[in-house]
Amino acid sequence: MQNLMKKETYPYAFDPSACASCEGRCCTGESGYIYVSKNEIENIAELLGMQANDFAKEYLYKKGYKYSIKEMKFNGSYECVFYNRETNGCGIYDARPTQCRTFPFWEYYKTRVEELKLECPGIIDV
Repeated sequence: MQNLMKKETYPYAFDPSACASCEGRCCTGESGYIYVSKNEIENIAELLGMQANDFAKEYLYKKGYKYSIKEMKFNGSYECVFYNRETNGCGIYDARPTQCRTFPFWEYYKTRVEELKLECPGIIDV
């Protein structure tokens, strides 16, 4: 646990080495929204060698005033379309949205650490 990540005001730390064994729980499970900004859309499209409009048509849907990455249903669960089960990783890791980059340090989890521990095996009390 040498590379623990900590963030001020959060009552837990994160051990990123746990990602190797968790089977992408933060990318799979219950259906949800994976919001992307215009800049993130452009970055992901560039990484995939696509035009932003083509990327949006294929991989996004509009939710209110925002855009979210589509999900796929797999064995009764939902997963981000960019989650790769073979590698247990993200197919757009270098351009992944801020929402993904900041997990597990979301404001929501500050007071829901036990809930977070059920989703993420890398959570450690501090």
